[in-house]
Amino acid sequence: MFENMIFAENEDENEMLPMFSVTDEDEESVNKEKYSETLPLLALKNTVLFPGVVIPITVGRDKSIKAVKRANRLNKTIAVISQKEVNTEDPKMEDLYPIGTIARILKLLKMPDGSTTVILQGRSRFQLLGLSQEDPFLIARIKPFKDVVPKSNLEFNAMISSVKDMAKKIIELSPQIPSESVVMLQNINNKGFLINFIASNLNIDVSKKQHLLENNDPLDKVKSIMGSMDKELQMLELKSQIERKVRGDIERQQRDYFLNQQLKTIQEELGQNPQQEDLLKLAERAKEKKWSPEVAKAFEKDLTRAKRMNPQVAEYSVILNYLELMLDLPWEEYTEDNFDLKKVKKVLDQDHHGLEDVKDRIIEHLAVLKLKGDMKAPIICLVGPPGVGKTSLGRSISNALGRKFIRMSLGGLHDESEVRGHRKTYIGAMPGRIIQSIKKAKSSNPVFILDEIDKIGKDFRGDPSSALLEVLDPEQNSTFHDNYLEHDYDLSKVLFIATANSLSTIQPALLDRMEIIQISGYSTEEKVEIAKKHLIPKQRKDHGIKANQVKLSNPIITKVIREYTRESGVRGLDRQIAGLMRGVAKRVAMEEEYNVSVQADEVKTYLGPAKFSKDKLAQINTPGVAVGLAWTRVGGDILFIEASLSKGKGKLTLTGNLGDVMKESATTALSYLKSNAEKFGIETDRFANTDIHIHVPEGAIPKDGPSAGITMLSALVSVFTGKKIKPLAMTGEITLRGKVLPVGGIKEKILAAKRAGLKKVMMCEENRKHVEEINQNYLKGLQFIYVEQMEQVIKHAIGI
Repeated sequence: MFENMIFAENEDENEMLPMFSVTDEDEESVNKEKYSETLPLLALKNTVLFPGVVIPITVGRDKSIKAVKRANRLNKTIAVISQKEVNTEDPKMEDLYPIGTIARILKLLKMPDGSTTVILQGRSRFQLLGLSQEDPFLIARIKPFKDVVPKSNLEFNAMISSVKDMAKKIIELSPQIPSESVVMLQNINNKGFLINFIASNLNIDVSKKQHLLENNDPLDKVKSIMGSMDKELQMLELKSQIERKVRGDIERQQRDYFLNQQLKTIQEELGQNPQQEDLLKLAERAKEKKWSPEVAKAFEKDLTRAKRMNPQVAEYSVILNYLELMLDLPWEEYTEDNFDLKKVKKVLDQDHHGLEDVKDRIIEHLAVLKLKGDMKAPIICLVGPPGVGKTSLGRSISNALGRKFIRMSLGGLHDESEVRGHRKTYIGAMPGRIIQSIKKAKSSNPVFILDEIDKIGKDFRGDPSSALLEVLDPEQNSTFHDNYLEHDYDLSKVLFIATANSLSTIQPALLDRMEIIQISGYSTEEKVEIAKKHLIPKQRKDHGIKANQVKLSNPIITKVIREYTRESGVRGLDRQIAGLMRGVAKRVAMEEEYNVSVQADEVKTYLGPAKFSKDKLAQINTPGVAVGLAWTRVGGDILFIEASLSKGKGKLTLTGNLGDVMKESATTALSYLKSNAEKFGIETDRFANTDIHIHVPEGAIPKDGPSAGITMLSALVSVFTGKKIKPLAMTGEITLRGKVLPVGGIKEKILAAKRAGLKKVMMCEENRKHVEEINQNYLKGLQFIYVEQMEQVIKHAIGI
């Protein structure tokens, strides 16, 4: 507000033209003035002229200059009106507001830059009736009307007083408005002019000012002005408050700086220096560290630099953090291993059921350490489906050995500096997660779990898997180099255990450095034992249920496993047991009656309808459908191969989201069948006149691999001969010569067949050794058929 309170300079007499104030006598003379019905018209772009107010206007448009000069020559009276749009250069009648102000030209000035400035004094309002001329300048037909004289009642006077007070506050809060303006406002006695003067100086839009000009009700006009002034006053108060706060913060910072400088001087005079004391403490700690001479020399060098450096310099804190990291690292500090191998075996068996290969490998490592006293730790990679206990096994191993435990998740890691750290010259630099984890463990021989190593990312920021090559190489990790630490650190005593769901996405060079231990899925019998020993006690504790408040028998656990889960691990089983516990907890908390021993018919009440069943196997009663066994990242599963024939020209169609290897298996099976059709009683002419379609259901799931070869051939022979395939599952790769080759994932596939209720499994003779490795107690009820040639497959599957 009041930003446009200007005093125009009189060019001739070099004196100031004061802001014009209309007195009561002037108001009477204004009301008595007579004006012509037509006057030259000046259209204003971005302001509004109010009666009684003097404003300077820079005139730029030709029509406007001609209108001002014409009016100045005649009687110095001109009609002034605001236009609706600022961008309109040649306004017409519809572009102008209906109400304007008749003005007197006080001074017409030619400025040094060639522009024309006119000083106008508003006299009286008028209504625009029309335009009698548009060229060479605008002449308006007007109807002057008198201003409504404000009534001097109590409410109006109080509002005028409030307006003056608010204007005074605004002037005080606005540094760009001279303080003399307060005196000038106090000297304005004419209430009408005061309203117009403040309205003219309000910091509001032209349209709102025009609305005030057109308003005939003085009381309503004052209310609108007070509303606008109140908003501006709030804005100024908030701005002033912010400025005071900022000024106070700056003054406080300067005060703190001077006080710190004075304190520093006093401490130096007294022989005290807190920074030097901190550095002395670091030097004392360094004497106790068991590090190499090279590291000790580097530490002393940086410590000397810190002593010479001004503590206010930014680099001082960088060096201090670096020195503290060097001291916090456990250089050649090791925890003592537990060499009671029987106790270690007992701890491992208590925490995890099965997983004998991993347990034996850990016991072997400890045995060598016990005999030799020193040995580089192995780099173990546990590969298996989700939920089989790979990660939790790492914590169990650390407890058994008496070592510290570190877990580092590599899933989604895509920045190499996460492993190697940043150079300390960068702002905010820090060591990599390997060194940070060692520092946190306070031991140089922890059990270090590298979780989900098969899910490391790779992008323009680097390849973390390449950075891990040094970490996971027993020949190199004794001199691991972190970019922040800048000194070799010995990781050779760290027992690294990586976990993965698949080996296919791991870089070959990284895979070559690790000792792979496959962890197969659990059989139903193993899951029952795991549930009894681990899952049920854990969920019972988590849900606040006592042992005598719920009991789950083996048949009930088996029912939950077979009808509510379909997995290799036990995560899904854990969730279902948690569901049972929640149901029991609800009944205990609400004091309802229930069976402590959960019955078979009550499982549905707790967990809902069964999610999986074996009924789909019973529906296979048509030729051309065979049951295969597949290995997936989540374990084994059964796979249906469907074949159908139609009249055509021998075209082969493959559907079901199959990969290239699986498509090649289908082509190989068909080629073998064509060349040996007579052996199976099939006419060779049928292939040329028949289109073949092979489909693998669940098309949304990608499928690939060679192990469905004998299954596809069995389905083709079945559909061509019209004979049904016997209820058995099969897996194996085929060749054009009719040989059956071995495949992988045998344990998972056998467990999948058993889960599905199949009694017979057919596979390659060379896979017999893999079956013999499985605990024979888990193979009860299964019959295995071992084959070497495709003729044997067809004989056992179809009976040809």
